[in-house]
Amino acid sequence: MVDLLLDAGALLGESPRWSVQEQRLYWVDIEGRNIHRTDPATGRDEVMGLDVQVGCIAPRAGGGLVAALEDGCALIDSWGAVPRPFGPAALAAMPEQRFNDGCVDAMGRLWVGSLTRDKANPQAALYRLDPAGSLTEIFGGLTTSNGAAFSPDGRIFYHADTPTHAVRAYDVDAAAGTLGKGRIFHQFEMGNGRPDGAAVDAEGCYWSALWEGWRIVRLSPAGELLQTVELPVQRPTMIAFGGEDFKTAFVTSAGKNLSEEERAAQPHAGGVFTFRVDVPGLAQPAFGA
Repeated sequence: MVDLLLDAGALLGESPRWSVQEQRLYWVDIEGRNIHRTDPATGRDEVMGLDVQVGCIAPRAGGGLVAALEDGCALIDSWGAVPRPFGPAALAAMPEQRFNDGCVDAMGRLWVGSLTRDKANPQAALYRLDPAGSLTEIFGGLTTSNGAAFSPDGRIFYHADTPTHAVRAYDVDAAAGTLGKGRIFHQFEMGNGRPDGAAVDAEGCYWSALWEGWRIVRLSPAGELLQTVELPVQRPTMIAFGGEDFKTAFVTSAGKNLSEEERAAQPHAGGVFTFRVDVPGLAQPAFGA
């Protein structure tokens, strides 16, 4: 059973991250330029406004957040603090791009990708932000970097360039912070939803939110479809696991650019939804800076 946790009305809700210490869900509204902190127990939602779009966030080991903003990354030392630029402004000279989806590996590094508004020219890329502040391009040729997640043992990295409808898997050299050659993990059919944000559970299964697909799917470590969770919104964007037992799934969604008919069919588009799962998710590593 899928429940509405928060009727947030987000333009482009994304990047849900569960805080074990606070027992709260952090997430962003990219186009609303906001970071949210939601308490599932009370329904209270706090909002931190920014001057720029924020593609994704992750907790930091020393407290606060790391955030991938429009053209570069930043550190947020505490709730409400002004973001401090961190690392190079890699996209400053590329106004058609912005940072998008990302996740942190077991070594405390943020793997974050960009997207380009010019879909005819795949110039977006996947990067690795190290705790010392260096930013390394891992590979390019993308239009919409998404679906970043690691297997429980950290040996496989999952990634989707959303318009291709494919999730790819890469072998990881954790010490070097590099990836091997990619392979197709799962190819979704065209026209029935595209892979957006994702998370991996304790059994190593990959959960993908399907943009325009009205659903979340669970794929086995071999890429086989195991489970489908239908949602009351057309554009789910990302899934995260939390709660005391990590068996509560949280799903963000987008509510922008809907016609009157579409809005009537999904009045809670842009909301945050929850459902229970049988296999728990995993606590996410914190960024090392």
